[in-house]
Amino acid sequence: MQATARAHPNIALVKYWGKRDTRLNLPAVGSISITLDTLHTTTEVKFDAELTGDSVLLNDKVNVAEAERVIACVDLLREIAGVQTCVEVRSSNNFPTGAGLASSASGFAALVTAVDAALNLKLSKAKLSELARRGSGSAARSIFGGFVEMRLGVESDGSDCVAGPLLDASDWPLAVTVGVVSHAAKDVGSTEGMELTRETSPCYPAWVAEAETDLGIARDAVQEKNFEKLADISEHSCLKMHALAMSAQPGLMYWYGPTVEGIHRVRQLRRAGHAVFFTIDAGPQIKVVSLPDEVDTVTDALNDIGGIRDILRTGLGSGASCD
Repeated sequence: MQATARAHPNIALVKYWGKRDTRLNLPAVGSISITLDTLHTTTEVKFDAELTGDSVLLNDKVNVAEAERVIACVDLLREIAGVQTCVEVRSSNNFPTGAGLASSASGFAALVTAVDAALNLKLSKAKLSELARRGSGSAARSIFGGFVEMRLGVESDGSDCVAGPLLDASDWPLAVTVGVVSHAAKDVGSTEGMELTRETSPCYPAWVAEAETDLGIARDAVQEKNFEKLADISEHSCLKMHALAMSAQPGLMYWYGPTVEGIHRVRQLRRAGHAVFFTIDAGPQIKVVSLPDEVDTVTDALNDIGGIRDILRTGLGSGASCD
């Protein structure tokens, strides 16, 4: 009763920010993302009747708050399997954790995939997406590779609020270059930030009302492989999400100086005719999506910015799977 799974983080191009149900972790809007390749979470689970309690190690450390989220997610699968056996969970990332690089997305996608295998449940990808969502909203998308859409759903139990594939990574092999501004965990996590925004931002109703329009534009862009259209809607969604967070009370500012400088550099490249665009999640890291032959140009531009600590280069990757 043990298994090891690997999953990759994803970057939302049309963003999700805010929940309509915090207990079931149901998003207020749908989202469209790309799953990355070289960045990954590896999670090993072992169910053992001789254990006297559950244990969780994240990057070889104990984090009580995160461990509670992990075990709550494991409990959902134990209930399906009809077992109460205690579990050891060991999970590690090869990229900064809790810093705006979607480590919770890859983490919970890897977790449910590993537990499903260890308990021999053989659940569908859609069900795994639903269960991963209970741990982290964006984790539902990391079950799948390439271009992925998270459907809002209408059922009160969240059973139809799951992700599904839009386009395989190999069908449109875009590149992603990440400028890492900080390795530190962000001061305000996404879950807390979303609730604060929903409760206090006067812009929140407009954000929800415009979501379906943005999703339709992005969906068409992906299916048409129209880079310019995808660039426009992705940057628009990114800036709207951060403006929304900034309009909370107190305002949430995830950007640092190099983040803003990165936005300006990418805009300069676009104006010069390069096939590039930026997106930023809840954190300071700037992600630059481009055609593959633009990676060196993007890397040079980011290297020229003071305060960029590391540069990560990746392509689009596959969904969660067991080793």
